[in-house]
Amino acid sequence: MSLPVPGSSSPTRRGVLRGSLAASAALTLGGTGLGAPAFALSGRPRAEWGVQAGDVTASSGLVWVRADRPARMLVETSATESFRHARRHFGPLIGAGTDFTGTTALRGLPSGEQIHYRVTLVDPDDPRRTGEPVSGTFRTAPSRRRDGVRFLWSGDIAGQGWGINPDIGGFRAYEEMRRLDPDFFLCSGDTIYADGVIQPSVTLPDGRIWRNVTTLEKAKVAETLDEYRGNFRYNLLDHNVRAFNAQVPSVVQWDDHEVRNNWYPGQILDDPRYTEKDVDVLAARASRAFGEYFPVSTLHARGDGRERRVHRVVRYGPLLDVFVLDMRSYRNANSPGRQADDTTGILGAEQLAWLKRELAASRAVWKVLAADMPIGLVVPDGAANFEAIAQGDPGAPLGRELQIAELLRFVKHRRITGTVWLTADVHYTSAQHYAPERAAFQDFAPFWEFVSGPLAAGGFPANALDATFGPERVFVRAPERANLSPMESPQYFGEVDIDGHSGELTVRLRAEGGTVLFSKVLQPGRVGQ
Repeated sequence: MSLPVPGSSSPTRRGVLRGSLAASAALTLGGTGLGAPAFALSGRPRAEWGVQAGDVTASSGLVWVRADRPARMLVETSATESFRHARRHFGPLIGAGTDFTGTTALRGLPSGEQIHYRVTLVDPDDPRRTGEPVSGTFRTAPSRRRDGVRFLWSGDIAGQGWGINPDIGGFRAYEEMRRLDPDFFLCSGDTIYADGVIQPSVTLPDGRIWRNVTTLEKAKVAETLDEYRGNFRYNLLDHNVRAFNAQVPSVVQWDDHEVRNNWYPGQILDDPRYTEKDVDVLAARASRAFGEYFPVSTLHARGDGRERRVHRVVRYGPLLDVFVLDMRSYRNANSPGRQADDTTGILGAEQLAWLKRELAASRAVWKVLAADMPIGLVVPDGAANFEAIAQGDPGAPLGRELQIAELLRFVKHRRITGTVWLTADVHYTSAQHYAPERAAFQDFAPFWEFVSGPLAAGGFPANALDATFGPERVFVRAPERANLSPMESPQYFGEVDIDGHSGELTVRLRAEGGTVLFSKVLQPGRVGQ
């Protein structure tokens, strides 16, 4: 089975993507074509996996591409799709060391403008031999508050065995999100399921057959670097994903399934599916592949000796700073979570100190804390341990809750306004309001946490709440049984719309199919809501 690369007739923002991918090209999904050595191919270099932009600010952004052989990456940017007066940005030499992926930093861009870009791959031995340009577009962040900001978020992609189903049009939610034309997309983790095998077909409880596009790398759990790379390539086989990437820039974080379910540093596996038992080895391979396949500013080759990391701040104009957290790389071991002293927690001491500094320094009206796991939802790991922050004890903070209590206290006492928590992870959508009058720990200002997902995975029932921080579930939409397929339960994503005149932030929880399930308007300039 093969899936064609979208041709020039694909619907695009203002027609900018016309001719962006060769209509005659096709990606072979059986595994043999994708695994062929790039240097054995003939002809001009091609970019059949599309393009994507990431970590866009008012003056900069990153552009990503994957070649089918060694090539030099050249990016042109312009204010118009005609590429008149185009500016050139010279990118890296792409080769096998990065699985033929490359990322080019764009700097000195005009703020609040539509940027048209096209990537040309150049034969490194003969500059006259160039591939067909692949086009994309994005908007830079505004420099003026009155321009407003609107973005989407979700997570959990190709999970629980529900892969690309051509019978239903693949990952349909991506096309729905593309049509909403947001400024950017916040991907809240579980960007792949490296531990999730994709079978050719699955029989649903009602007798219907779910069919999956399959690849060799998705036939087993990922352990080698090439297997992790193949998991990231799998999602790019979907035409909806490639069209979305070419139009909407992303801010991406990771969670557990980029490595394996519920992992933590130092873990030694007893899972018989794995020949490599050291999770730190697996995580290093997964992290490398993650950085190769997403344009992330702090993972992009820096050359300045600074740490490569996922956590960062993406500043999107005067209205918004996005604080991208990494609740996976620095955490302690999953446990019952009852310890009375815990300086490592889920963020690690250094990341917590970094987050405090950045929050205190932020001058944005809204500070979105992009968390890959929820705060007050109880997420178990086996019979006795817990995977997230909450551990089901409604009393004073213990375990990882201590670190969150410290952060919430800091926000209150430093009078940091406009904090909102966004996450995915639990495979349903909900809105929780946290208030000290309902809580065991009371030294914090009220805040909201919004959950949305999955984007292309199984749906699950709602998790229990932990009363330590006083959450009230104001809205929830979740299946009644576990692992409902996308044919049985809608996929979910959220929308954040910040009005440039009033500064109000509106959150909409959306279901696939165009339905707005819940909406909440938050007022600017408040420590608590």
